[in-house]
Amino acid sequence: MSRLETFYDVMRRQGITRRSFLKYCSLTAAALGLGPAFAPRIAHAMETKPRTPVLWLHGLECTCCSESFIRSAHPLVKDVVLSMISLDYDDTLMAAAGHQAEAALEETMRKYKGEYILAVEGNPPLNEDGMFCIVGGKPFIEQLRHVAKDAKAVIAWGSCASWGCVQAARPNPTQAVPIHKVITDKPIVKVPGCPPIAEVMTGVITYMLTFGKLPELDRQGRPKMFYGQRIHDKCYRRPHFDAGQFVEHWDDEGARKGYCLYKVGCKGPTSYNACSTVRWNEGTSFPIQAGHGCIGCSEDGFWDKGSFYERLTTIPQFGIEKNADEIGAAVAGGVGAAIAAHAAVTAIKRLQNKGDRP
Repeated sequence: MSRLETFYDVMRRQGITRRSFLKYCSLTAAALGLGPAFAPRIAHAMETKPRTPVLWLHGLECTCCSESFIRSAHPLVKDVVLSMISLDYDDTLMAAAGHQAEAALEETMRKYKGEYILAVEGNPPLNEDGMFCIVGGKPFIEQLRHVAKDAKAVIAWGSCASWGCVQAARPNPTQAVPIHKVITDKPIVKVPGCPPIAEVMTGVITYMLTFGKLPELDRQGRPKMFYGQRIHDKCYRRPHFDAGQFVEHWDDEGARKGYCLYKVGCKGPTSYNACSTVRWNEGTSFPIQAGHGCIGCSEDGFWDKGSFYERLTTIPQFGIEKNADEIGAAVAGGVGAAIAAHAAVTAIKRLQNKGDRP
């Protein structure tokens, strides 16, 4: 088997200093929630392990996952991460096309049988024998099955590959299905989102390279390190939710004060993703911070769950029997009762003070 360069080889060839490399390893460990003790292990893996051959396929999709992936914030990720993996086939990013591209795909499958990772963006349509998505003159579903049979593992990039997304939304005329409905004999890591956060995508790849195994997954096949908590759990507007302070209508006084967006459709309480911690655009912001509620794009079937501005119901607050209206009224009532009690106590003290005077 031909020797592949390590990530560190590529980094040094491109003029990146060792100091910057170690800083990248520390930041990656933090992003993965592993702590500083794991930074040396990441550095050692990148210095010694060969780059991982990756074949990246595209089905029914809009390419937003690729667009996100190549826009990772950290400069080492942005400039070098595509060299960290040996990206031998990606018909969107590679220079080759047509027969040359397909030849590169077959060569990698032959040379690294059982060792390469299959990354899939988009999904296969089943209707009309897969004729709604053709790659290289053949239905995409044939290419998917062909490449998956000798893959070490499969990464389902984005909600299209993970759940089906808009292509599989009702009435789904093409019968588009997520990857796990077609590939059933390989481990699949689902990285949902429309698109996923860039640092989440590169973090998953880095983990697999460093430890030589899949990250710990939840029961739906998502990496727990990025999908283990609801957006709601770490949202900076959460205190307003707990206090019963909500935006009732767009651009009302509550919106200007940054109140919780739950009543205008925010799906943060039911969406598992890292948006409120990792954020987007070099950690600058995320939709809720920009004033728009979460649409739940990382959740299964989010296109078929009603309007993005339709409010969720029966979300518990301060216990399991309260909804947003009740807690808001309770808070208002509690404040009113406290004011009345304070006034009563003050009046009694004044009467007492008068009675004590000579």
